[in-house]
Amino acid sequence: MIDVRACWGCGIRRATWIACVLAVVSSTSGAAEPTWAEKMFDARSHDFGVVAMTSKVTHRFQVKNHYVETVHIAGVKTSCGCSVAQPSQSTLASGEVVTIDVTMDMRRTRMTTAKKSSVLTVTFDRPAFAEVRIPVTARVRKDLVIAPGSADFSGVEEGEGASRTLKLRYAGRGNWTIKQIEVSSPHLVARVEETRRAEVRRLGILSKFHEVQYDLVVELKPSAPAGLLRETIVLVSDDKQTPRIPVLVEATVESEFSFSPMAGGVVSLGSLVPGMAKRVSVVVKGREDFRIDRIEAGSSSGIFRTKLSTSKRRVHVLPLTVTAPQGLTEIRETFTLAIDGRDKPLTFTVYGRIAPAAKP
Repeated sequence: MIDVRACWGCGIRRATWIACVLAVVSSTSGAAEPTWAEKMFDARSHDFGVVAMTSKVTHRFQVKNHYVETVHIAGVKTSCGCSVAQPSQSTLASGEVVTIDVTMDMRRTRMTTAKKSSVLTVTFDRPAFAEVRIPVTARVRKDLVIAPGSADFSGVEEGEGASRTLKLRYAGRGNWTIKQIEVSSPHLVARVEETRRAEVRRLGILSKFHEVQYDLVVELKPSAPAGLLRETIVLVSDDKQTPRIPVLVEATVESEFSFSPMAGGVVSLGSLVPGMAKRVSVVVKGREDFRIDRIEAGSSSGIFRTKLSTSKRRVHVLPLTVTAPQGLTEIRETFTLAIDGRDKPLTFTVYGRIAPAAKP
């Protein structure tokens, strides 16, 4: 509240006093305005809701560069050991969208904790320094256990399906039921199978309760693309207050081919100087021997040169030479490789920043 009498008591004239009030109101309202960095995020907080006490849950934030300048994420961290965060890449060109996945593991919380909180901090160092802090919360459901806490499909080869079974155990009502399953990914299939429903008698405070057990079978389809897949399956029970039960599915689908050095989904060219040639070696590995028929750049700028080997081998090293032109601040190019005997081509993207040329 603004003390009007204090302003008048100082002998301030009416016009000056009005300006004083407007300045205070303006500064107060301005403090609530999001910063340039905060405006890039699709959400400023997230609540996972109620989750099983042994589960892992994840949420994906989207970050879009609305500005002309390139934006760089210098660091991502969380305030709690029960949570981790991972950006899809660290550099955002103008108009580009990246994602930041935040995962919270209930197994790393105390059994007595009913609510868990963490803060995601994203630090930017270009085009200017900024920090964005996003609170993330979850409430722990203690009558439900899922083991393991997520469906993990690590190391699945591309084109190969796989299946995982999770054990779900509920303690409470005798007629508790899972009514349906919500699966949003076209690469996943899930079903539940009831394995136990019985009354349990034990000594202690809770002498009698009902135990209901299900097997949750999650299948990863052969159509899953190479790379990281992170989705959430939702089990819907007949509970009136908290019917939705999120279950995290994580898959690392290994491609028949891989590129290196790869960071954030791109091959880095590092810092470039206009007019000066720089050579970068791109390594292409396959499970078996293969031959590269041709390589094509997405644009016809002519700033890249390379030489292909005609031999058939498991590892190919592409000597990629780039000469940065004048007038640009960055280079981003996508290359297509045609592989002998393979219908689907391979692609990889390179990125580099162009430093201003030194003045004579």
